[in-house]
Amino acid sequence: MTHRALQLAEYEVDAAKTHRKQVRVSLALAGTLLGGTLLFNSIISPIFYGRESQIKDLLAMAAAVLLGVPVVIHSIKSAFRNEMHMDELVALAIIAAFATGDYVAASVVAFFLLLSELVETRTALGARAAIESLIKLTPTKASLLDTSGNERQVSASQLGCDDVIRVRPGDNIAADGDVIKGLSSVNEATITGESLPADKVPGMQVFAGTTNLTGVLDIKVTRAGKDTTLGKVQSLILQAEHTKIPIMRIIDRYVKWYIPAILMISAIIWFFTKNVNRAIGALVVSCPCALILATPTAMVAALSASARLGILIKKVADLELAGRITAMVFDKTGTLTTGQLYVTKLTPANGVEPAELLKFSASAEQMSRHPAARALQIIAREANLSLSAPDDFAETPGKGVKATVQGVKVFVGRDTFLQENGIDTSTVPDPSLHEEQGFSTLYVGRDKKCIGWIGLQDKTRPEARYAVEQLFETGIRRITMLTGDRDEVAKRVAAELGCTDVKAKCLPQDKLAIVEKMKKDGFVVAVVGDGINDAPALASGDLGIAMGAAGSDVAINSASIALMSNDLKRLPFLVKLSRKTTAVINQNLLFGILFIILGVSASAVGWLPLIYAALLHFAGSLVVVFNSARLVRYGEELQPHVASSEGI
Repeated sequence: MTHRALQLAEYEVDAAKTHRKQVRVSLALAGTLLGGTLLFNSIISPIFYGRESQIKDLLAMAAAVLLGVPVVIHSIKSAFRNEMHMDELVALAIIAAFATGDYVAASVVAFFLLLSELVETRTALGARAAIESLIKLTPTKASLLDTSGNERQVSASQLGCDDVIRVRPGDNIAADGDVIKGLSSVNEATITGESLPADKVPGMQVFAGTTNLTGVLDIKVTRAGKDTTLGKVQSLILQAEHTKIPIMRIIDRYVKWYIPAILMISAIIWFFTKNVNRAIGALVVSCPCALILATPTAMVAALSASARLGILIKKVADLELAGRITAMVFDKTGTLTTGQLYVTKLTPANGVEPAELLKFSASAEQMSRHPAARALQIIAREANLSLSAPDDFAETPGKGVKATVQGVKVFVGRDTFLQENGIDTSTVPDPSLHEEQGFSTLYVGRDKKCIGWIGLQDKTRPEARYAVEQLFETGIRRITMLTGDRDEVAKRVAAELGCTDVKAKCLPQDKLAIVEKMKKDGFVVAVVGDGINDAPALASGDLGIAMGAAGSDVAINSASIALMSNDLKRLPFLVKLSRKTTAVINQNLLFGILFIILGVSASAVGWLPLIYAALLHFAGSLVVVFNSARLVRYGEELQPHVASSEGI
């Protein structure tokens, strides 16, 4: 079977599973509503038929059977599988109420248990809306181009590597790929969390599920289906939802003792009061739904908030750990800085204008893909210079380029490159005087004469200073910057950002040793890097955070948490989200424990009738669910606007 056929078969299986799940949920909802209707009619029937009528009991019995049987069957199945969900307590209460002929009480207990579970499911689905909406953004169809340039509509699941698709303005992109033709802006908020559209030109990467806004793009597919960045993000987020933090594992460990203890308490209540309804009420109110929901609902809501902002968390334990960080280690290049060179100084020789120096160097570099060449093109465009087409272009890797511009030979590169070509560089000011400013230099030669040099720098990210200040405000005590760059450059960047300490000329093994030393000193260390050349340090930290992981398999796999964009403001948000989530979990747990203690006590002394116990059980679950749901909207100030795919 071919790769495409296998891929198509996987999608069909997933679609069938999703359909079956939707059918089960729909049937459960229909059964609950029907049972609730019967219960309501049973309660109001004396108004129409009199108190002596048997219709009330018949309707209540039907409601009790319809609502109670699913709960009892589920509890029996769980017991046979050696899984304890705490529904067993409510199942026992339903059976006891039914056996004593209190059908209304049995119906009320079952109805509110099912209703609370439906509310929990619905709230969890709402909390995961940011995740599930990613899949809806991936189109089911794509415009495939054949070798003759003709278009035909195909299923997106049939796309494979090296296929070429055409995406028009307003359409969502069906697969990861590289732009081979066209210019456009693309809304990548679904992947990176960035609200501003990204400009795309040939050679740039695009992602499945993002929205093409302005122009027509022809894209060569590099990944399709579940292999796309979007598919991997969804898979890892769903995997994170099924992991557990320590408090959840503690609850699981002691759950087997809880049910026998509650049964014993209920038996004691019945023995001393001779009132079975009080004992049944204690069973109902002690079903610790609020306690069980305390952590998972908060974590699902927090995962949704982080996914909305492009923060990929692999395990919920990593989210918990983020709030306990006391030290953060940053790689410099590509993390605190943009990783791109910018022209920051022009030093022409005597008799040469700065515009002339820039024009000849940028013209000669037009055919190069080196970052320095890109920096020259950017500054030339900003200066509105008209560049000449180079002839006889040749590039010597690691040294420089030479080309004929306006009929004269132009050399751009290191001083040694110009000297090898017979050009004296001593006629221009010595750039070593400016090394403390962190310049990289390009010499420019024309007609065997050096006409000046150009200084380039890797700029810090605009939000880096603010992010570092925010991290200090969250209580992080130490921020260290590690780089393989020169001391002058490292000190300039560290001073600009306010880092507590800096280490230059670091090899990967040096970074690893520094992180290990900080851990031995008692710090909880988070390492932030690009996930590619910082993999050893990322793995050694208590928490590894990869920056700009969109499209990078290495980045996604090497870190505990991946930021799909390069926005450093996501880091203090991550720490705050972790602490906010922990606070919400503690609130939920405290409420759940007090709810059970007070509820059982009230049932024992007769202050809590059985029907009210069922109502309180439902209300307790609602309190926890809605308290956790507050986290879904946390951090919305970081994303004031996200371009919608509608109305474009």
